[in-house]
Amino acid sequence: MKKVLITGANKSIGFETARQMLQQGYYVYLGSRDQQKGQHAVDQLQSEGFERVEQVTIDVDDPTSIQAASDALSKKTDVLDVLINNAGISGGFPQTALGTDISVFRQVFETNLFGIIETTQAFIGLLKKSPEPRIVNVTSGLGSLTLHNDPTWQYYSVKGACYTASKAALNAYTIVLAYELRDTAFKVNAVDPGYTATDFNHHSGHGSVADAAARLVKAATLATDGATGQFFSDDNAPDTGISPW
Repeated sequence: MKKVLITGANKSIGFETARQMLQQGYYVYLGSRDQQKGQHAVDQLQSEGFERVEQVTIDVDDPTSIQAASDALSKKTDVLDVLINNAGISGGFPQTALGTDISVFRQVFETNLFGIIETTQAFIGLLKKSPEPRIVNVTSGLGSLTLHNDPTWQYYSVKGACYTASKAALNAYTIVLAYELRDTAFKVNAVDPGYTATDFNHHSGHGSVADAAARLVKAATLATDGATGQFFSDDNAPDTGISPW
């Protein structure tokens, strides 16, 4: 049975991704920085008949928590097949390049970039033991530098200095990570779940949580001939599914 760790999975897209991965037959380690909220999410899934799920406490802002989660998982399993780096924050809007305090930039980058890097490095040993390892970095269409320079883009005016920069940096990290693992069985991709109605954006998005999660699941379950080092986005590239960087 394949196993997946999903960070920030106690609610919203992460929670629905956990449900859909369970439906695909995976054993799910449901990551949450709050143990009680994580367990509540597990209880909810188990009440729906899904038994192969358990809570893992992991705060991606805290290196000690990340390492503790890695140590705990290493005692439970010898292999991890999928890592979905879903945890992220917006930092609050509006965010201007000149008016936003540097502390907000640091906070957003800590979660959206540094936390993902540390989590990936902490679990890479378990992932390397999988015959078909997959890493999914949850990004945003707002991380596309090409589209942000296109005045005709539908989200051209939505700049968000901290959030946009953090996701663009995450995309760059994804490219380098995929390159380093290019001669292995790994598939490493950035996935834009789309403008989804969640607490993250005060439910202003037009997409459903189910559709957003399905995009993550698709990348997490790529076949051996699947793409790696790509930026998947149905919102920004409905014809090809591949967004410009």
